[in-house]
Amino acid sequence: MPANSMNDAVEGAVPAEAVTPLIRGVGVLRRLTEAGGTLSPSALERATGLARSTVDRITATLARMGYVRLDGRDVVLAPRLMELGNAYLAALRLPRLLAPHADALADELDESVSLAVGDRDGIRFIHQATRRRAMSLSFRIGDLLPAERTAPGPLFATEWTEQAWQRWRTRRAADPQDRCFPAVPPRDGAAGGTAAEEDFVRRTAHAAAHGWALDDQLIEPGLVAVSVPVRDPRTGRIACVASVVSHTSRHSADGLREALRPRLLSAVAAMERTLHEAPPAPGAPPSGLAVWTGASKQELGRDFVESLARGLTVLTAFGEGRAELTLTEVARATGLARATARRALLTYEHLGLVTTPGDPRRFVLTPRVLSLGFPPLSRTSLPRIAQPHLAALSDRVHESAALAVLTPAGDEIQYTAAAATGRVMSVNFTAGTRLPAHATSLGRVLLADTPGGRYDDVRAQGYALVDEELEEGLRAIAVPVRDRAGRVVAAANVAMHAARHTVGVCVERILPELAETAVRIEADLHVASRFARVAPV
Repeated sequence: MPANSMNDAVEGAVPAEAVTPLIRGVGVLRRLTEAGGTLSPSALERATGLARSTVDRITATLARMGYVRLDGRDVVLAPRLMELGNAYLAALRLPRLLAPHADALADELDESVSLAVGDRDGIRFIHQATRRRAMSLSFRIGDLLPAERTAPGPLFATEWTEQAWQRWRTRRAADPQDRCFPAVPPRDGAAGGTAAEEDFVRRTAHAAAHGWALDDQLIEPGLVAVSVPVRDPRTGRIACVASVVSHTSRHSADGLREALRPRLLSAVAAMERTLHEAPPAPGAPPSGLAVWTGASKQELGRDFVESLARGLTVLTAFGEGRAELTLTEVARATGLARATARRALLTYEHLGLVTTPGDPRRFVLTPRVLSLGFPPLSRTSLPRIAQPHLAALSDRVHESAALAVLTPAGDEIQYTAAAATGRVMSVNFTAGTRLPAHATSLGRVLLADTPGGRYDDVRAQGYALVDEELEEGLRAIAVPVRDRAGRVVAAANVAMHAARHTVGVCVERILPELAETAVRIEADLHVASRFARVAPV
């Protein structure tokens, strides 16, 4: 059985109206996620049990959607896939509303702080404020952990039904070493027995009585945490759990509770006030999200699985102000026929990605949507986002392309990604290279965006061209790369020998290709950074 398949399993037979290609596509995305984001088609064939031709059609469709890229012999998850997890996190609203409190607490305590939600008999992280230390928290947004090996788990278990407890016991009996949870080290044989079950029941009873819970090295030696529930002001039920996580070199579990729980409780009270005071989220569902799939089917033919593309688009109908949608609203948002939308929703309900809590006519995304690529992608960096786009640009213009950021001192640039051309005489600055900012096209673009910055002409025209100033024969043109707030966070350029292109050709032919590449990098960056931190280098 593939890793995590027990945890992804759903109860009951596949509904007659389920969309088989959608089930298969979700399976491919989950196997890629479990593998850290990269697998060869042959490995996907083995992991999913699908025929190679089916794997090839699914990956071609996902590549067309921008959810994966085909890199040589490998299939690699792409940042745009995070729009599925973003839809869940936006609909949930908790990261947007509560993350500032978690980040401020992490800064105050100089310890890692996390927010987690319950996912059946596990917990799944929705926000991480991590301290940079040699020994620090390494879980990612979307990672799934067994409830019994965490501090949040007993708190969530206080609200479990008898059916939920039975599901937990069944899972533990089938997987006593927790091999279905790739985010945690597996247990040894003795650690997962009856004593561990009894300990979790005791910890749950304690959590119910006292309103907090501890993790004393349950996940792995050295890791300790204290957790407190954040309650929904409308229902009084647990909306999420906030945790302070540390290492035994700094705190014992009891010491962490005594020293930091009061401040955690204060932060949770502020979180609950924020939830109470937050106005209803505005926003009407978009329309026509899936209209593009017909054109892709016409262009690619049988290699494009339209039912898979349409089904995945259904998830993006949800978002802030669109946490609960009716079938009619989903159909309107996607442009799909009601029957098509209904089959996709029934498929997702079977897969555990959608539920209908309280009202069978209203559909809600579950935390399991985060299992579709979010954990490995949530730790991406701007250079990793940019690299494939720079390589494609270099292939199109047959010149070297690069990405750079301004160093903290502001007087130099540092190359963070590069794609060299195959010419005999080419420009080849590798990642890590530093150059004077004022003498480079990349530097002038970056300096133009600094407070009271120089190079107003660069800011006005949107690009910088440096002609043989850094080195005789070297000509380069650069454009800015902006984050979601419109701030310039990097610059991209094309560099060449001056004999190959005149200044006029650089502006007329190279600049449009470069500008389009920056737009593509920004699009991926904006998706990836909506709920996760994207490292600049």
